[in-house]
Amino acid sequence: MSLEVKVYQKENRLRFATLLRESLSDIFKSRFLSTQLAVRDIKAQYRQSYFGILWAFAPPLMTALVWILLNKSGAVTLTNTGMPYPVYAFTGTLIWSIIVESINNPINSTNGARSILTKINFPKEALIISGLFKLLFNSGIKLILLLFFVLAYGVGLQWSLLWFPFAILGAVLVGTTIGLFITPFGLLYKDVGKFISFGLRFLMYATPVVYVVPKEGLLKSIMLGNPLTPIILIARNTVTGSAPEFLGYFLIIIACCIPLLFVGLVFYRVSIPVIVERFSA
Repeated sequence: MSLEVKVYQKENRLRFATLLRESLSDIFKSRFLSTQLAVRDIKAQYRQSYFGILWAFAPPLMTALVWILLNKSGAVTLTNTGMPYPVYAFTGTLIWSIIVESINNPINSTNGARSILTKINFPKEALIISGLFKLLFNSGIKLILLLFFVLAYGVGLQWSLLWFPFAILGAVLVGTTIGLFITPFGLLYKDVGKFISFGLRFLMYATPVVYVVPKEGLLKSIMLGNPLTPIILIARNTVTGSAPEFLGYFLIIIACCIPLLFVGLVFYRVSIPVIVERFSA
């Protein structure tokens, strides 16, 4: 009597479309968990702090004030910006702080939940969304100070300011996309986080955050090739009501980031369970 022979072969179940669908489904299903995590972290961020929520203003305000004082004192001579320099500097540093926070958000949110990742099984995408909620909350607070600068220096409230939230979302989209690809490596190697921190400080000076794009030279080429340049410029244009600069470039960056964001979500979904196993090993 002949026996039935079965051949078992490894089946590749890592289908991109399936993984993306599962990731988006988990994001929707875990929206309550994401909200609760964000509320918890926001309360913890400002608890037992005398100045509380005022600390949200500090990073972009301090950076802008340094450059405003340098410009006023004549220690640094800057090209005419076409608007009051305090408005120019604070708008740039505000958008830059949002971009930096967006890049660091995935790794900070995931690393902050390391203690529960190895103990509780839950959709890891909830950590990303909770971090985005915190980011949008902090950004909303900073907008109050931006309105003060706009009114105090005579720029006034422009109709184009209604487009400013879309520019903010563009900055968050670009930063989050970059952060998703960095997160797995940053969790495994602390050097990655230090390198990103150092690199972003350098990149700030290759972006029109506190001074305009030069009319010629190497720095002009670097700035024009920097994908963060149109994000800063478009956001500033919406605040001041000036004609949009590099609008086409901005739309191209956003269009490229949308599919890359989906790839980043899949990469995050595949890599994080492997990293969690290493944590618990």
